[in-house]
Amino acid sequence: MTTETTTGPAAGAERTTAKGRQRGGPQGGDGRKFRPEIQGLRAVAVLLVVLYHVWLGRVSGGVDVFLMISAFLMTGQFVARHRKGERTKLFKHWAHVFRRLLPAAVVTIAGTVLATVVFLPATRWATVLEQGVASLVYAENWLLQRDAVDYYAQDHSLASPFQHFWSLSIQGQIFVLFPILFVLLGALARRFRLRYERLLALAFGVIFAASLVYSIVDTALNQTQAYFSLWARIWEFALGSLLALAIDRVRVRSLVAVVIGWAGLVAIVACGLVLNVETAFPGAIALWPTLSAAAVILAAEHGGALGVHRFLSSRPLRKLGDISYGLYLWHWPVLVIALVWRDKDRAGWLLGTAAILVSLVLAYLTIRFVDRPWRAWQWPERRLRYGVLGIAACALVAVLPIASVQLSIQTKSNAAEAKANVDNPGAAVLTPGFTSQTSPTAQVLPLAQNLPDDWYGLPAQCSADLHVPSTLTKNCSMDKAGSAASKTIVVVGDSHAEQWMSALEPVAQQHGWRVVALLLGGCIYTPSVQTPNTACNSFNSQVSSYLASNPPTAVFMVGTVAAPSSSAETLTPGLDATVSSLTSKGVDVVAVRDNPRFTFNMADCVVRNGAASSECSPSLASVLAPQDPLAAFAAQHTDRFTAIDMTDLICPDAVCAGVIGNTYVYLDDNHLTKTYAATMSAMLGERLLSGTGWTS
Repeated sequence: MTTETTTGPAAGAERTTAKGRQRGGPQGGDGRKFRPEIQGLRAVAVLLVVLYHVWLGRVSGGVDVFLMISAFLMTGQFVARHRKGERTKLFKHWAHVFRRLLPAAVVTIAGTVLATVVFLPATRWATVLEQGVASLVYAENWLLQRDAVDYYAQDHSLASPFQHFWSLSIQGQIFVLFPILFVLLGALARRFRLRYERLLALAFGVIFAASLVYSIVDTALNQTQAYFSLWARIWEFALGSLLALAIDRVRVRSLVAVVIGWAGLVAIVACGLVLNVETAFPGAIALWPTLSAAAVILAAEHGGALGVHRFLSSRPLRKLGDISYGLYLWHWPVLVIALVWRDKDRAGWLLGTAAILVSLVLAYLTIRFVDRPWRAWQWPERRLRYGVLGIAACALVAVLPIASVQLSIQTKSNAAEAKANVDNPGAAVLTPGFTSQTSPTAQVLPLAQNLPDDWYGLPAQCSADLHVPSTLTKNCSMDKAGSAASKTIVVVGDSHAEQWMSALEPVAQQHGWRVVALLLGGCIYTPSVQTPNTACNSFNSQVSSYLASNPPTAVFMVGTVAAPSSSAETLTPGLDATVSSLTSKGVDVVAVRDNPRFTFNMADCVVRNGAASSECSPSLASVLAPQDPLAAFAAQHTDRFTAIDMTDLICPDAVCAGVIGNTYVYLDDNHLTKTYAATMSAMLGERLLSGTGWTS
């Protein structure tokens, strides 16, 4: 077992197996040699990442350089061991690697969680805590994929302070997967007396080609998710491994090395400025920074007195490279928290400079007083169980603040919910004759920390008697009423239809109806109108066909589309055709007016400024049309069509408040909370029965 871990931004070691000339450091006892130019290359890469994030709001390609370097160094490490006849014990290797990666990471995670509680609005806490755990276990990229986060969003103040952990998570996954491959191929080479490095070259060549093709296709189809995909990124690591295997065998003339080295460095620096990476990474275009970095590393072997390695080996760059891991860890949370603190969406020169300086100080302190002492401590290296204990001890540094904040939230939430019937009446305060018994010290529900998760979902998957096609089953849910229900109501559309289910389902339970949801986020139900969203078009077409073949009692949908902080409210596109096609099948259509939407986060506004603030109480006239578009539509469609307007319960007295009846109305800039929608259930039921004429 060696005593250095060879990783990308998460590294303090720069040793490799290359046989080139020794520069800048002593030969290691394990056959690897110090490569100061790689420290300098790390410094350049992290500077690009930081500067582009802070001031340009763009992606630089620097992270891709990190990924490629990490595999280059790791491959050199395993090849050196094989040449010496050493066997790798995987569990001991993994314990060694992650024991060295975690200290700086957990300090950053713990510090970010504490800063979140101090500086970020409570509405952001739940997301930060979830992503803190994901970052700790190297799964942040999967979480971001699940949530389809837009990495290129210009307003960094709205981003998670842990978002940058996506690359460290992918690296962590590679540090688990690649050693398995190294060990398996090593055993195969010994068993059948094959050439180990040739086997590795073949394996990584296949991985490189397959992953690159997948990356190109996936990026073209779904670039936002592809950005965080291990499988779309693994070719970058394979390229680094191929470089490590080839570098000993490639000879480049000094003049050529000088040219390609400096050209590679210029290309790395220019990547984010020249390329439109915001819509193309990590597909074929990511070859630009990775091949450029490969050219720099190759040229450093043969560059002579004028080679790029002279610049990269300079003391300032090497020193910056020494803390590159810490700088990468700290720069993003510092930037996000600084923007929130100053209520800005972009950093100017002053705030940006301050953020960089703070990040540099934190990076130095973390590496100097946490990372290096921990790496120098040999006790965890003596036994596997010692290494595991070391990892557990590190993890606790992050787990304890996360768990403490979560426990505090849960305790407050439980106490408040126990009194919700009295203290949090919500829309009930708007009913005639209501007498409030709310305690002056009562918490507003849901707690601000829980607002992002205050969504409602029907409890069961759709049953076989509904005959929902397999292509729609993952988007289909239902209540527990069963096939014996007197009526079946199908809710269709996007999240604006979904948010009404917490009000609709209690009505259905009271009358013995069944509620079924066929929903797709971001997809308004407009089957007769084609949109730029091909997935939405396909979904709507399938739902329309299903409803035609299996007519329910009624379809519940949103009948208008409100514009953010504007009175430009319109009918849902194609509503006339949608209603005609359903009513011709004997299906009742219930269309609810859209709720107001805003250009700001209503929940955050209330948390920052208070529920009574004028900033959080826009006039109804400024956010919805003066006349409900559905009213005129309903006058022309009297057969089996019911229009419901709940606006008086969302914007009473023509003011759209953020809190009504001690209950948050909105969870973000356009969605109602599950909690508040549920308090409108009785009123929704009255209007539904009145409009449809149903008696049971």
